[in-house]
Amino acid sequence: MTDVLRRGRASLAFSFFAQGAAFALLVTRIPAIQDRYGVSDGLLPAFLAAVPVLAGVGSVTTEQLVKRIPPSRLLRWSQPVVLLALLGVGAGRGVAELGAALAVFGLAVGALDASMNMLGVSLQRTYGRSIMLGFHAVYSLGGILGASLAWAGAHWHLALWVSYLPVVAVLLPAAAGGSRWYVDGGADAGGQAEAGAGVGEGGKSGSGGPGVVFAVLLPLCLVMTFAYIGDSTVSNWSAKYLQDVLGSSEQLATVPYNVYMVTTLLGRAIGDFGVRRFGAAAVVRVGALVAAGGFAVVAGAPGAWVGMLGFTLVGLGLCVLVPQTFAAAGRLFPGASDAAIARLNVFNYVGFLVGSPLVGALGDAWSYRGAMAVPMVLVLVTLVYARSFAAQPDRYGGGHERPRTADVGRGSNGL
Repeated sequence: MTDVLRRGRASLAFSFFAQGAAFALLVTRIPAIQDRYGVSDGLLPAFLAAVPVLAGVGSVTTEQLVKRIPPSRLLRWSQPVVLLALLGVGAGRGVAELGAALAVFGLAVGALDASMNMLGVSLQRTYGRSIMLGFHAVYSLGGILGASLAWAGAHWHLALWVSYLPVVAVLLPAAAGGSRWYVDGGADAGGQAEAGAGVGEGGKSGSGGPGVVFAVLLPLCLVMTFAYIGDSTVSNWSAKYLQDVLGSSEQLATVPYNVYMVTTLLGRAIGDFGVRRFGAAAVVRVGALVAAGGFAVVAGAPGAWVGMLGFTLVGLGLCVLVPQTFAAAGRLFPGASDAAIARLNVFNYVGFLVGSPLVGALGDAWSYRGAMAVPMVLVLVTLVYARSFAAQPDRYGGGHERPRTADVGRGSNGL
């Protein structure tokens, strides 16, 4: 059983890594994609918005599919589709082909994100201790690798398909080979998992219990949205902010996002230890305060180096929120965790869609310094909902999660 769980954890971690690399390769080469297909500035936002919208559709569809199909099987098939769609984005010949590839990418990403986190939550329940932040740390590592490969492709002026093909050629067979070790967790109260190859046919992690009470899930949905508004603010506006507002050079303006990704990786790499020691609610509170402090530093920064310090603090704070939000959903609805996670995952894309246009509109109408205060306030709202992250008796999912020695942190906050 131990070997099965270790292989399941390692194979799932590789899926997170592959997804981080694939997504980074797409979003960091948007200017090259626009140039290749001659997409106008007016049409580009529609293409970019279509991906998270369709990903939301894919996540909602996954909620229905896991009633009949184990999450492991959905992940096994959706990950190759994402990688092939990425290659299609780089190899297409016209705008219609680009649109089709992005549509497939979006739908598959929704299913992939949802099923990965379903398996992560069920594995965490079986392990009896916090491991979700580790999976998301590996995602950040994949993102750093993908962004580095994208930089190399741009530096050497490589065609998109030339940049994408070697990555897909390596990741696709590796992910497909590792998928045979995915582990679907059982929905029983003790969190025992059915494991091995047969699990993918029988065990549906938390999909057979009572339905999700959306009013109970709503605080976590809001936290997810606010976290991704903050994340998209850094992703889309950090370079422009440093260069246009803080007067940095063009080269220096590229640094904050890379630093943000590295600090996100570091924060997630050590975050599970904090959850085990102090509890999830305490870690979420600290993360929200650090992220809000980072945005405050950015908004008031007198120069570029202080601004970069602010974005670094944002990364350290935000990095814990998303993994712990998925984990909290699994605890609130252990009898229906798959449905809860699929529904919660939609708000990932809501935050991504809202964040960048919101900051851009406020920056143009008011000031970009003032606009940075908006994600700061929204992240602080997370403090109001931090109690939703505390370990709780199963009031909504039909049964009790039994506490284990490794689960107990501090009082009601043990994970």
